[in-house]
Amino acid sequence: MFAGEDGAQLQCCVTVEQLNASGQAARRQVIRRASVLLGRNEFQEIILRVHDGKVPQSYHLREFKLFSKFARDGKCTVKLLPENIQVLISNCPPDQLSLFLKTLSIKHQAWRSSKPLSGREKLKAGLPRSFEAISPLQQKDIQKVNELRSKAAPKGLADRTNNMTAAKTGQVKRSRSDSNFSPVKTNPSKKPILSLPSRKLNKEQAAVLSAVLSGKNVFFTGSAGTGKSFLLKRIIGSLPPKSTFATASTGVAACHIGGTTLHSFAGVGSGSAPLEQCIELAQRPGVLQHWTSCRHLIIDEISMVEAQFFDKLESVARSVRRSPEPFGGIQLIVCGDFLQLPPVSKGKEKASFCFQARSWRKVIQVNMELTEVRRQTDQSFISLLQAVRVGRVTEEVTAKLMESAYHQIERDGILATRLCTHKDDVELTNENKLQQLPGSVRVFEAADSDPALVKTIDAHSPVSRLIQLKVGAQVMLTKNLDVARGLVNGARGVVVAFEPGKHGLPRVRFLCGVTEVLKPERWVFKSGGGIHLSRQQLPLKLAWAISIHKSQGMTLDCVEISLARVFESGQAYVALSRARSLEGLRVMDFDPCVVRSDPDVLLFYKKLRKERLLMQASMDDFVGNNKENSW
Repeated sequence: MFAGEDGAQLQCCVTVEQLNASGQAARRQVIRRASVLLGRNEFQEIILRVHDGKVPQSYHLREFKLFSKFARDGKCTVKLLPENIQVLISNCPPDQLSLFLKTLSIKHQAWRSSKPLSGREKLKAGLPRSFEAISPLQQKDIQKVNELRSKAAPKGLADRTNNMTAAKTGQVKRSRSDSNFSPVKTNPSKKPILSLPSRKLNKEQAAVLSAVLSGKNVFFTGSAGTGKSFLLKRIIGSLPPKSTFATASTGVAACHIGGTTLHSFAGVGSGSAPLEQCIELAQRPGVLQHWTSCRHLIIDEISMVEAQFFDKLESVARSVRRSPEPFGGIQLIVCGDFLQLPPVSKGKEKASFCFQARSWRKVIQVNMELTEVRRQTDQSFISLLQAVRVGRVTEEVTAKLMESAYHQIERDGILATRLCTHKDDVELTNENKLQQLPGSVRVFEAADSDPALVKTIDAHSPVSRLIQLKVGAQVMLTKNLDVARGLVNGARGVVVAFEPGKHGLPRVRFLCGVTEVLKPERWVFKSGGGIHLSRQQLPLKLAWAISIHKSQGMTLDCVEISLARVFESGQAYVALSRARSLEGLRVMDFDPCVVRSDPDVLLFYKKLRKERLLMQASMDDFVGNNKENSW
């Protein structure tokens, strides 16, 4: 079990403040590397223990306020009401903090409902001396609190919880996304919504996370739908925010993981300038701070990063950090599938893949591959996609894909989304189809944090500044809203009405059977110099057509593909692997010649698997010898 995975322990920075009557800090103690532990004494009271490595400090959590608005950034504050002390937690891995807060909140509610000992009973028992770490959250804890919430009168429970969680008393107006980090959502009029964290890592994913947390430089790969993005988000949530920088080769991919583009982080422009000039650019005040404070650098969609650029960054890192270690001592976590979209070639010369960089083998210590496909469940379709991925098109694969041209995949007024190789085709198709619909157009304009930087926001955002809709418009979701109900990134739907009122929000019927009124959502991403930019807009885009590049990371319910204009190796595979099932896929004018896999990439993966098998064999020998010696 990883640190903090049981929800009772944190490794973070802690500031303890003793407040005076006016709420100002009279005394302050800062512990840069602290252990924070939830426990109980012999009276079953909940104790918060802060340890600096020398002397632990313990605080009773009888009455407290919890400020959790910035938990996504690894920060929160626990204010102890009678003692007038506040414990400020910062630079904490966000996933650990989220689970810690949920554990604290649920255990506290359960404790309050269990009739704690009176003051007289405690005096008889004497001073509490013991401290035992609190047990991990169980389903019975969740069930107990859910029962309490459903039975309690709205006012009684709300009053009790307001003592505990100030973040819900209306002191701070919070966006919908922030409210996810409130450990307990108290609205007894609604059905209980508390549950244990869902969707655990499989063995392969857990092995990658373990290698990352051990400090290794890791490259992990896998075919489409093996949960690379899901794992990457878990990795980001398991590392300290201040020293972790999440990047990707494209703006849209960066937005998916809440990061910035690799070029923006590096601060070296396009990277085409000579090395000396790139080093100068990286030493500008805002950029240099990134390079020097970074301890963990995440790069997603590595297949689109060119080898020469990677080598240049490796040299820049050593120079600006003044360290001879590979990549200047920064831990690299690199993710992607080289059998998907390749780097963009400049001119006639073919761009080199990142694994062909001179520094690649020097930098990357561990190569790992995810093999369990989660996007598709039909094994025959998974096998078909795996064959296309490596450029093997058998007669059976050809027959199945040609037969799919006759699939009737439209349902409930929801048409198939056409995947196109060229962006111009997408815009033209969507504009024409929208114009052909009867009725008036409704225009929804985004609220951007900085309208002057609209081009930068456009490059990162999965939604447009202006969204034009009509009743009958084919749309798709661009954000996970409710995975359990099927409202996921890529879910297909049709606009059936607009709500009355000045905002006139669209009502959308989705293929999963859900009809939902969609409200604006917020996307936050980092720009150069560490600036946070945001866009608030409907989580929708027109879906008569979408480009293959923009579809990366999406799962599409019903998709029509024309592969006649495929121009890159891996492009046909990316397009086909967006489909959830063969039944929801229609391939027009299929030609086996368009399925291509780069021979250099195939050789790289062959070597990677061979090395893994050799390593596994040597490990088995080691274990076997140890067993023999133990006799």
